[in-house]
Amino acid sequence: MKLYSLSVDGFSQMSLVRRTWLVESLFGNQSRFMTTSKRVQDRSKTKRVHDLEIVTEKWKIAFKALLLMEVLKQEPEMVIPVRSLQQYRRQINLPKPHKVSDFIRKSPKLFELYKDRKGVLWCGMTKRAEDLVEEEERLIEEHEDKAAEHVTRLLMMSINKRLALDKISHFRRDFGLPIDFRTNWVHKYPQNFKLVKDGEGAQFLELVDWNPAWAITELEKKVMGITDPSNHTPGMLSLPFPLKFPPDYKKVYRYGGKIAHFQKRSYLSPYADARGLEAGSPEFDKRAIAVMHELLSFTIEKRLVTTDHLTHFRREFVMPQKLMRLLLKHFGIFYVSERGKRFSVFLTEAYEGTELKEKCPLVLWKEKVQSFTGYRGKRKNFECFDDESDMEEEEEEEDNGSVRSNSENESSCLEVEEEECGSDLEESLVADNAENEMEIEEVCNAYKDKAYI
Repeated sequence: MKLYSLSVDGFSQMSLVRRTWLVESLFGNQSRFMTTSKRVQDRSKTKRVHDLEIVTEKWKIAFKALLLMEVLKQEPEMVIPVRSLQQYRRQINLPKPHKVSDFIRKSPKLFELYKDRKGVLWCGMTKRAEDLVEEEERLIEEHEDKAAEHVTRLLMMSINKRLALDKISHFRRDFGLPIDFRTNWVHKYPQNFKLVKDGEGAQFLELVDWNPAWAITELEKKVMGITDPSNHTPGMLSLPFPLKFPPDYKKVYRYGGKIAHFQKRSYLSPYADARGLEAGSPEFDKRAIAVMHELLSFTIEKRLVTTDHLTHFRREFVMPQKLMRLLLKHFGIFYVSERGKRFSVFLTEAYEGTELKEKCPLVLWKEKVQSFTGYRGKRKNFECFDDESDMEEEEEEEDNGSVRSNSENESSCLEVEEEECGSDLEESLVADNAENEMEIEEVCNAYKDKAYI
């Protein structure tokens, strides 16, 4: 038995040597640039931006309130039985044993609970919340033309000048689109785009007319100050990207030469035809950075919450398959936060500390809603009323989910992206929670204190 064990070990070593020789003969003795780690949490602490983590944390709670307000808006009288809200647990990330009624009580300025004669617990909006809903509708209506421009420019950046409606709907809130985006809004701008269907019945938004004035990037507008872009033709660009590294990152000077080389490298405009670019080339990757820079510039908060939805646009925007690797690598341009179960990507130049430099009216409105929620950073021991909570739990057991919303198309109208918003208000503001950890494929070696480029 001992001799057999030795022979097996010897055979394994010979196989390993043979494989090593084969790899070196084919590809040379090269060291991998990418890390073997698969978690964003493994990156160096010096590359974390504490202020942007705070931004992510505070909006997790606001999102829950905003979703609940959207649900109530779809109801005829803007009230709904609390037990009917159980179907939205996943969207607002409120796992059991946390009770929906307890969450509602934490925002008494926005929501109110009451019982009918049969003892059924109902949820409705306060007068203040109803006024906020009316204000939002007015602001979205005022923002419609700008949103139409951004959607049109998305179509102009796409390789076939068309995008699936389902994919665009994932970013409805990020672009400030109305809740009737699918049914009514898409038909309001026939001069820009139209709704078409393929052979399988899938809906697409297709570009109608190319607008040269919109074929110029936001970076070109800021740096070059073009005043008459009517005859502008997209082509090669040599504009440097604004860089803003984490305050604790001290290795910028070590990689200054590589950063300067990257900034001087020319790249193709996001609005130019990118069919001829070779995947994996420096020009290909830098154009993908330009596309992401432009896409984030279109959002009202200069951030996207569900970064996994970005991967759905790889083919349409000619971006690399491992897009997250690119975002993590260029952490001077973008910042990726892993708070919650979904990643958020920020455009770092748009933020000063925890505040957005330029706030549109919709952002100011969201901040107003956030101020009325129960979020106050670190808070513990919220007061709850066990009698009504227990009654709610009994109703859940009796009905077992039999009561549903009156609107059959409610979930599709809401177009909930399942943005993940944190486990509960009691958790620390920026505490590292093991339950929030998510693995991600191919994290860049930049987060292992390697070279920037």
